Amino acid sequence: MASLRSLLLVGAIGGIVGTAAMTAAMRRLDRLLPAGERYPLPPREITEQVLPGPSSKSTADRTIAAHFGFGAVAGALLAGTSGVSRTRASVLGPAVWAASYLGWIPAAGILRPATSHPWRRNALMLGVHVVWGLVTAGTAKELLAARGSIFGPGETRDAP
Repeated sequence: MASLRSLLLVGAIGGIVGTAAMTAAMRRLDRLLPAGERYPLPPREITEQVLPGPSSKSTADRTIAAHFGFGAVAGALLAGTSGVSRTRASVLGPAVWAASYLGWIPAAGILRPATSHPWRRNALMLGVHVVWGLVTAGTAKELLAARGSIFGPGETRDAP
């Protein structure tokens, strides 16, 4: 069994990789929304509220940093508390969405609850959270396997 430190590490890396896959899915699915619903997705809206800055160019950079930072922290917490099962991940991604967009984000006054957002945007965001959960768990699982095999103990032979 991996230590908590190892689970947090692989979870954070998994969360970063999951966030990359999620972001790619968001960008592609956003094109399918009706024109009137194609405005910045929640990560940008959240960033503008929480980390305001001088320009829209810097907002984009802050959004990327915040989105990946949140994905890493969420991945670490999920791996550290519930392991890296793909079955759990398929539920945990949407649970992160619900806890965020129906819970702490509206409670903090950052955005209105998801129940007041257009349903297609909610479907997009819920779907990409499934992508995040599955990729996060799959990456963490692979890293744990590598930790116990190709990166694990054994005699090294190529170093001088």
